[in-house]
Amino acid sequence: MEAEQILPDGPFEGWTHRDVEKLMFTLALGATVFVAFLLYGTIRFIEWYNAEPVLQYSIAELKAPEEKKILQNPSIKASGTSDIQCYAPATGQFLGYVTPSTSEDIDRVIEKAHIAQKKWARTTFTQRRQVLRSMMAYIMDHQEEICKVACLDSGKTMIDAALGEILVTVEKLSWTLKHGEKALSPSRRPTNLLMMYKKNTVQYEPLGVVAALVSWNYPLHNLLGPIISAIFSGNGIVVKVSENTAWSAQHFSLIARGALYACGHDSNLIQVITCWPDTANHLTSHPRISHITFIGSRPVAKLVAAAASGPLIPVVAELGGKDAAIIMNSAVKDLPRITEILLRGTFQAAGQNCIGIERIIGLPDVYDKIVAALEPRIRALRVGSALDSTADSPVDVGAVISDASFDRLEELIAAAVNDGARLLVGGKRFNHPVHRSGHYFTPTLIVDVTPEMAIANEECFGPICVIMRAKNPEDACNIANHPNFGLGASVFGSKDWELNAIVKNIKSVTIWWCGW
Repeated sequence: MEAEQILPDGPFEGWTHRDVEKLMFTLALGATVFVAFLLYGTIRFIEWYNAEPVLQYSIAELKAPEEKKILQNPSIKASGTSDIQCYAPATGQFLGYVTPSTSEDIDRVIEKAHIAQKKWARTTFTQRRQVLRSMMAYIMDHQEEICKVACLDSGKTMIDAALGEILVTVEKLSWTLKHGEKALSPSRRPTNLLMMYKKNTVQYEPLGVVAALVSWNYPLHNLLGPIISAIFSGNGIVVKVSENTAWSAQHFSLIARGALYACGHDSNLIQVITCWPDTANHLTSHPRISHITFIGSRPVAKLVAAAASGPLIPVVAELGGKDAAIIMNSAVKDLPRITEILLRGTFQAAGQNCIGIERIIGLPDVYDKIVAALEPRIRALRVGSALDSTADSPVDVGAVISDASFDRLEELIAAAVNDGARLLVGGKRFNHPVHRSGHYFTPTLIVDVTPEMAIANEECFGPICVIMRAKNPEDACNIANHPNFGLGASVFGSKDWELNAIVKNIKSVTIWWCGW
C-alpha cells in the first residue's frame, strides 16, 4: 500500500491530496447550498413583489333587534307565515324573519353565478389569492364580532366559535394560499414503451357553477369552507345554508362577496340561499349545477344523491360520526392531559360536532381512572349563553340548536341504563334558571356502555360522554369499528408500536395520535 503524497511548500503545505479534495468538496457543497438559498429567497421575493395587495373593506354590522323579544317554545316555523323564524337557541330571543328561496329564486341565482363565473374562470391565481388574502384579513380583524354573531345564531360559546369558526377557516385560507396553485397545476403522467412518443398531462379546469349544502353547527366555517375551494378553482358557487342559522348566513356570505367586490370582481360569483327542504330538491337536481358538496346526516344525503342522479351530478357527502377515543393502558401516566382533550372533544359546541368524541374506550388499567377523572369535571360544567359569560362567571357548554333531539337523547340514555349502563351525571334536558326558552341539555356521563346498546351505535350529537370498557387492544378496535360510521377516531398511549397497531386496525378516515 502506497503512502499518500504530501504537498510541497505553499498554502497547502503538509496536506495530502485527499485533504485538498475534502476541502474543495466542502466548499462546493457550501456554495451550492448558498446559491440554493439565494435562489429560493429571490423567487419568494419576486412572488411577494408581484403579489396583489390586501384590500380593506367593510360590511354592515349584524345586530339583533333593539326591542328584545323572547319567544315561548321557539321554533324556526312560525304560525301565520311561511318565512323562517330566526331566534337565539341559548335564550329564545327573536332575531328576525328570513324569506325562504323559491325554485324561481334558485334559477335566478344559478344564472347570476354562471354569468360571473365565465369571467372569473379567466383570472390568474395571483388575482384569486388577493381575494383570499383580503378575506382572511377581514376575518382576523373582526374575530370578536364574527364569534358573537355565530354564538347568537347557533348557541355556542365564544371559545367554541374561536376554535371552530375562526381558527379552522383561517387555516383553510392559509393552506389554499400556500398550496392551492401547486395542487391545481398541470401534472404529467407516465406512459409505456409502446406509447413513448406521446405525452400525458392532467390539466385542471373549472367545473362551472357548483353547489354546497351545509349544516348549521359551524355557520361561518361550513359556509366559507366550500366557497374558498370553489372560487380558488375558478368556479362559481351556490351555497344552501340550514334554516337553523339563516339569520347569520347572508351576513357571513358578505365576508366572501365583499372580498370579491373590493378586488374588482363580480360578487355574484357567490350565491347563498335558504329554503325549506321541499324546495332544496330543485337545487340538487338542477342541470346547470356541476358538482354538489353535502354536509349533514345519512338520511338526507340519500335524498341529495337520489335527486342528483337524474342529471348525473357528482356528489361528495361528509356525514355524521361516532368517533371513538381509545385509551391504552400505557396512557395511565398522561391521564391529566388526556382528560382535558376528552372534555374538549366531547363537549365542544355542546357535542354538536361531526368529528367530536362520541365514545371513550378504556382498557382495564385505565378505565376506572378515566371515569374517576371525568365525573367531577363533567358535573362541574357550567351551562348557559355565551353572551352572558364573564371572567367571574364563565360558561363552559352552550345551547343545543333546538329541542327536537331531546326526546331521542333521553330515550337512548334510559334504554342504556335499563340494559346495565350506569348514569353518573345528567341524562336529561336542562331548564336554565334565567333563559327559560333556551335549548339546553345537561352535560351527561354514562359509563359501562356495551357495543350492542343503541347509544353506542347512534350518533348522539349532543353533550353526552359515553365510556366503554375494552378487554384488550383487539377488543378496543372491534368496539371502535362496530357502528356503521368511519369519520374519525383517536388513540392515546405511550408505546408507538402499540398505537401503530391500533391505527392500522381502526376503520376511520381521520385518526388522531395522542390528540384531538
